[in-house]
Amino acid sequence: MLQEKEAIGEVITVLRDAGADAFTLDSHQVLYDVLVKFYLSDQPIDGKLIAQELTRRGVWEKFGKYDFLGGLLGATPSAYRARHYAEIVYDKCLLRELASATHRVMETALDDRMPAPEVLDYAEKEIFGVTERRITGEAQPMPEIVQEVFRAIEQRGQDGALTGEPTGFIEFDELTSGLQPGELVVVAGRPSMGKTALGLNMAEHLTIVEQRPALFFSLEMSRQQLAHRILCSRARVDSQMLRRGRHSGRDLRALQKAADMVSRAPLLVDDTADLTILELRARARMAYRRYEIRAIYVDYLQLMRVPKSESRQVEVATISRGLKALAKDLGVPVVAMAQLNRNPEDKTRRGNKPRMSDLRESGAIEQDADVIALLHREAYYKTGMATGEEGVPVEPDDDENTAELIIAKQRNGPVGTIKLHWNKRFTRFDNHRPDTGTADYAATDTSESNVPF
Repeated sequence: MLQEKEAIGEVITVLRDAGADAFTLDSHQVLYDVLVKFYLSDQPIDGKLIAQELTRRGVWEKFGKYDFLGGLLGATPSAYRARHYAEIVYDKCLLRELASATHRVMETALDDRMPAPEVLDYAEKEIFGVTERRITGEAQPMPEIVQEVFRAIEQRGQDGALTGEPTGFIEFDELTSGLQPGELVVVAGRPSMGKTALGLNMAEHLTIVEQRPALFFSLEMSRQQLAHRILCSRARVDSQMLRRGRHSGRDLRALQKAADMVSRAPLLVDDTADLTILELRARARMAYRRYEIRAIYVDYLQLMRVPKSESRQVEVATISRGLKALAKDLGVPVVAMAQLNRNPEDKTRRGNKPRMSDLRESGAIEQDADVIALLHREAYYKTGMATGEEGVPVEPDDDENTAELIIAKQRNGPVGTIKLHWNKRFTRFDNHRPDTGTADYAATDTSESNVPF
């Protein structure tokens, strides 16, 4: 890490939330914190600057001054094997944690006050808590994901004068001029409203139609599930019928056409669960340097975490600020999906349309976001989907295929409401034609001539 700045990003992704605690010596822990701090603030890794920071922390003389740094530099032949060395450190850290966990289990087992079934359950949780930390992954290119998903299936516009990245939704792009570099765009909605589908549709357009590389962090769904969604969405094939194996030869031909196109898409998918904001930023930086990505999508914000945070509100605020800083540092738009609280479902409230104040767990999201888009489908409430109760009849203007994207905040542009066409069968949003009230595509026809390739 002292020899090569890029090695710091590699190390962060390996050590994950163990961070400085992966090291046993205090001097190594402190130096690791300093190097990560410099890396995230894009400061140079310079001996003089490190000396100043360690002096400020009151440990420069205690650690041995330049002899300390020189000894580390002399002990490492090259930064080329940084990841391999980091894996050794992390493995030793896990073994220490395993030893501590087994010691705690032994003490509990020898304590007669706890019944045997409870001891076994405790032992399982302790050991699993260590072993699950070893499970990790990285962004995987879409062609590899599509090939894997399609094998399983066989077995059972123009951007105009946009200044940002196009989303494929004409009205949205007109209102925002596209996804602007350095901006944090929050797409918020209640569960099952279609946040993931909307984010995927945006990423799909950017990578498949525009052929611009993008990175999609999926903290909720696996990469295979995402690829399955994209294939069904592009091919206009009923995803539920496909999942049950009730697809036709025409469906498979449409899926094959979609697979050929999706396989060429420069879309990276990272489905690592339980990501910290620090790790997500490190992974995004590496993907940016390697693939020159044009946009980052995060599904969804509240599933990330910050270790040792004092409260959930502070945790979400830290995540929000981290995503905004990531967008600004890399100069690309970051689109983060977010959950809304239950306020839109409150029967004492006038109307079900969401507001910015409904953003769940922290007002910091409202402050940090450059654009806040609230996804709303009136049929979600009128059919009782929100409460599980029998709903009221749906009006023709508010049928189940009509959705609204409410631009409640735009730091550098106007606000307004955009209508979209929602197709549940394909888990897809399309442009809405205000003159006819229909979608851009023949959503109910899956014949080959109507597949929008």
